[in-house]
Parts: sequence; structure tokens; C-alpha cells
Amino acid sequence: MSVAIGAALPKPPPLRIDLFRPAFVLLVLVLAVLVVLPLSWLAYYSLVDKDGAFTLANFAALVNDVTLRKPFLVAIGMALGVGALSCAIATPLAWLVSRTDLPGRRVVRALVTASFVTPPFLGAIAWEILAAPNSGVVNVAYRALTGGQPYDRPLVNIYTLQGLIFAIACYTFPYVFTLVANGLDRVPSDLEDASSILGAGGATTLRRVTFPLVLPAMLAGSLIAILQALTMFGSPAILALPAGFHVVTTKIWSLFQYPPKPGLAAAASLPLLAITVLLLQGKSWILGRKGYTVLGGKSGEPRITRLRRFKPPAVAFVAVVLSLTVILPYLALLKTSLTRNVSEPLTWDTLTLHNFHFVFFEFSATQLAMWNTFLLGFTTATLGTGIALLAAYMVSRSTLRGAPLLGFLATAPVAIPGIVLGVGVFLTYSHPHLMLYGTLWILLIAFLTIEMPAGYQQMSAAFHGIHPELEEASRILGASRLATLRKITAPLLRTSVIATWCFVFIGTIRELSATILLTTANTKLVSVIIYDLNESGDLGAISVLGLMLLAVSFAIVFLANRFPVLGGPGLQRAG
Repeated sequence: MSVAIGAALPKPPPLRIDLFRPAFVLLVLVLAVLVVLPLSWLAYYSLVDKDGAFTLANFAALVNDVTLRKPFLVAIGMALGVGALSCAIATPLAWLVSRTDLPGRRVVRALVTASFVTPPFLGAIAWEILAAPNSGVVNVAYRALTGGQPYDRPLVNIYTLQGLIFAIACYTFPYVFTLVANGLDRVPSDLEDASSILGAGGATTLRRVTFPLVLPAMLAGSLIAILQALTMFGSPAILALPAGFHVVTTKIWSLFQYPPKPGLAAAASLPLLAITVLLLQGKSWILGRKGYTVLGGKSGEPRITRLRRFKPPAVAFVAVVLSLTVILPYLALLKTSLTRNVSEPLTWDTLTLHNFHFVFFEFSATQLAMWNTFLLGFTTATLGTGIALLAAYMVSRSTLRGAPLLGFLATAPVAIPGIVLGVGVFLTYSHPHLMLYGTLWILLIAFLTIEMPAGYQQMSAAFHGIHPELEEASRILGASRLATLRKITAPLLRTSVIATWCFVFIGTIRELSATILLTTANTKLVSVIIYDLNESGDLGAISVLGLMLLAVSFAIVFLANRFPVLGGPGLQRAG
């Protein structure tokens, strides 16, 4: 067979280079650097002395030194108290919202979400404004009403262990509320109907059928509240230190004050890390029990209980909870921002914009802190969402043998408390051969690590909701895996991607636990400025900055939920 001269020869197929495996290896290395490297340096510093020789003296000091041992015991007691109080607040509130004819249930859910968005350290400052023994608004009003109550006998005092437990529980109870409310929404109504048919009253059905079914959710939510309280830095630093006692997070922070003791701080961080891992494992065990799987099967609409004569007490209970957790703290911040002194009432004569003018035009640190905060928030959200998207895609769609390792590395930071990660990152990147301390890069590394588990989990859930047939068709037509991700899968995940971006952005701008150890004069963020101003007692400026953070956070949430193409229900899942 001859070929005519000049006839066009068939073009060879284009060379297709699949970058999937190199990208997979690179992503594993990036996550290993983010997670493993700080923990490795943390372990190293805890086991060596100043000369680099092996020693167990740091761990011996944790056991023998009462000033180091007591903060652990105080923190554990405080965290258990927060867990119990959060459960006591959230469980009846969730039942009223999910299973009764309580008026305004959507509003209640929205206000509980506001507690989620509020940084706990800002809530602690709000309660400092309300319940400080001398200048607190509540105590000032009480003395005015009673004709001069002595200053040594205030009505309420937030600078106590009980006050700290209350202030933290105001912003941890939403974790219990969310789990219990979701559990109640999924309780099969057939079981409750069967209980009623067999003659049980409403109270008996609630006690013997509904309550046991949501008990795992209550326990899991309480463990999350305990974990949040145990690893929190901001609220204890604001309320416990003036009261004269430490918890473990504030003690670790104090070990970096002059003269610094990094080895002792590293040793104190490891037990906190171990406790965190155990609590997370306990939560997973509780939610993984077979008795909880019934919550996944929804049969019919939930039974709605008529409150009847109990409606006024129920409304009063909800009003008290929302007032203490959202309304009063927000009003306290607003009132303080509009007056010169915390104790003076807000009237037309005392109304002033002095604090706003001072913060935005006179206080030199504001502009740099705002620039650093929003630059890091934008960069962390963009890079973090991209890494989470790529990692979730590789784990859910890949058959590579190392895929589970990638998923583990992406979720492992959830077990690392912020203060512990801050210690590890500081020890890693303040080394002379890898000096990033004093730059925004060290903060970016810390924020990417902290926010990675939440971003990865959301993107992973989104991938499980998309059938891989479209991706398989793209591959059959010749597209590479990464091209398929960019052209097919990512557009389908637009809602979840934007929701994840918003969630990571909000988490970044409110972070304090790791940030407090990693900032310098040129890299301070708004959260650190608020903490510094609290030490100097400038509550008016703090209120202005706090309201600005809240306004930005709520604007992000509103825009993401207002426009379905940009967020929709995805951000609600993120919350």
C-alpha cells in the first residue's frame, strides 16, 4: 500500500503529563512540614537542657513544682465546670428550639450562631465591662439602687474561678446546642409515637425515649466544650490572671516571659497535647457507638410538644440565656465604645465618638494591625482552602497507597491546642538556620496549620456529595486528574469552596492562642492589640476594635448566606 506524496500524515497524540503523583507527594511534604516539624521540635526541646544534653528535668519540674502542677489541676476543674454548665444551658435550649412550639425559634438559632462568631476573649472583655467588682456596669447600677453598697461586697465578681467558668461557657455552649439540636431533629418520631400509644405521657417519653437517643450527642458536645475550655488562652488570661491564678495555657505563656524557659514550656505543652488527643478520641468513640446510629435514620416529622402553660417560663429561660450570652455583652461593648468611662451611663450628654476617632486616627498601631490581620486572613483563607480542596480530592478520589496518610496529616492539627502549636512553631522558626520569627510568614504557617482540619473536613464532606461519574467522563476524554479537578469538580463545589474560605477567614482573624506567642511589634494583629489594650485598661478602644471584628465576621456570614452562588447552606454547615 502506497501513500500519496504530500498527503498529511496523522498527528501523534499530544504528550500528556499527569502531575497528580508529584502534586500528591508535594502536598504530603507540605502538610508534614506544617504538622510534624513543630511537634518534633517541641519534643526535642522538652528533652534537652540549655547545653543540648538529654534530660528529664523539665518533666520532673512539672511533677514536683507546685506552681507548675497547680495550673493543670485548676484548668481541669475549670474545664469540667464549663462542660457541665454548657450542657445544662444547651440541652433544654436545644429541646425548646427543636421539639416545641416556642415562638421565634429561628431567631434563637440565629442568636446562638452569633455566640459561635463571637471570639471568646472578646466575650470575656464584655463581661469584664459588665461584672468587674468595682467598675462593672452591673455593680455600679446595684450600688446606685441600694444607696452605696460597699466596694468589697460587689453583687457579682467576674474575677473568680466561677466567673471564668461562666464567661467561657457563654461561648462553648453552642457546640453542645448544635449537636443536641441536630440529634433531636433526627430522632425517629415513630419511636415517640409508639411510646404515646403504649400510654406514656410526654414527660415519660422525653425521659425514656428521646433523652437516651440524644445522650451521645450531649456527651460529645460536653467533651468539645471541655476541650475548648482546656485549650483556651484568651479568656483565662483576661479573667484568671487579675484574679491571681493560672491555668495551664496562661502558665505556658508566662514561661516565655523574661527570663524565657522554652524547655519547660515545651514540656508543659506535651501533657496538654496528650489530654486533647484523649478527649477527641473519647468524642469519636461516643459518636461512633452503635446506639447513636438511630439518629441517622429519620422517620417522619419530629413530634412538636405544645408548651401551653409552660410557654412563659420557657420564653423567660430562653431570654435569660440569650441575654447573658449575646445581648448584654454586645450592648456592653456598644455602650463602652460610645462613652469615655465604663461606669458612666449612656445619655445624650455622655455620647461621644472619641473612642472611634482615637482608634482609627490617633492610635498608631491600629492601621498596621488591621493590615496584618486582613492580609493574613485573606492569604490563609485562600491558601488553606486551596490546600484543603486538593487534599480532599486526592484522598476521596485517589487509589494511591498513601492517601490515608494525607488525610491523617490534614486532620491531625485538630488535636493540637493553639498554645501548644504556638510553642512548637516558635521553637521551630526562631532557630538561627530557619529564622521566621518577627515576620508574617511564621503567623501564616501557624494559621494554615490551625485552620487546616476544619477546611479539609468541609471539603471532604463536599466531595462525598458529588458522584464521580462526571470526573470519570472527563478522564475518558483525555483530561488529566488535576485538569479534571480544575474544570469539572471545582465548579461543582463552588458553594462549599466559598463557605470554607469564609470559615477559615473568620477563624484566622479571631485567633489569639497561638498568635500571642508569635507576634512582634511589627507583626501584631487586631486580636493581640485588643489583649494589649486590656492590660492597659483602655476598654473604650477595645470595644471599638471588637465591634469592628464582629462587623466583619457577620458581614462575611451574611454575604455568604445571602447569595447562594457564593455560599448558601455551605457556610451554615461550616458553622
